[in-house]
Amino acid sequence: MLATKPVIGFIPTKNFRRARTFFQKKLGLRLIATDDFALVFESDGTMIRVVKAGDFAPAPYTILGWQVTDLRRTVAALKKRGVVFERFPGMEQDDLGIWAAPGGAQVAWFKDPDGNTLSLSFHG
Repeated sequence: MLATKPVIGFIPTKNFRRARTFFQKKLGLRLIATDDFALVFESDGTMIRVVKAGDFAPAPYTILGWQVTDLRRTVAALKKRGVVFERFPGMEQDDLGIWAAPGGAQVAWFKDPDGNTLSLSFHG
């Protein structure tokens, strides 16, 4: 029933100003609307609502990710914009912080200003 319907992603924030700068300027997402409750961005046809959540603890796992065609190039470009990629103990990650999963996928993680974990992945 919902397989053909558009998906909306939700990301909590404590600070609209910091979130807007991060998602719009650092990640390059297009801001399409704002109101007292959310910053609304568009990413390749998917709506992402960065919602004002007051005080919250970020989830200890990835809450949103993007599938890209050139992971190394995308990570390098985001690093130039000031995005910091995470390193996790016990995981073999390359010089850019990219982890190669046993099945062949590659993933790199980063956090937004509120500590939410986001990811980039390549499935070749």
